[in-house]
Amino acid sequence: MANFVLGAGGFNPSFFVILILMMAMMYFMVMRPQKKQQQKHQEMVNQMKKGDAVITIGGLHGVIDSVNTDTKIVVLDCDGVYLKFNLSAIRTVTPTASEAATVVEEETVEETKEDTK
Repeated sequence: MANFVLGAGGFNPSFFVILILMMAMMYFMVMRPQKKQQQKHQEMVNQMKKGDAVITIGGLHGVIDSVNTDTKIVVLDCDGVYLKFNLSAIRTVTPTASEAATVVEEETVEETKEDTK
């Protein structure tokens, strides 16, 4: 094994170059995308508010009743049953229907303004 690292005639720099390239590939193919995904999830969790529909990592669907960022707990209303979860247990957040309708209305108003010009 020592002969492989040192090579037959002494120091072999190609081994270290290959090792560094493998570490760089691992960073760009595994660690960096995972970090971006974690940041995106954290941003989604930070933007949660009362009335948003959520799905937990266990598959439970509910509506947010309250969010406490100090204790990192969210209370979900699941058909009249109130359950407490950690913020990290939230998989996806869907904004309320009224917000989605407001965004669609704003877009159509902007499009009609552009059409009249």
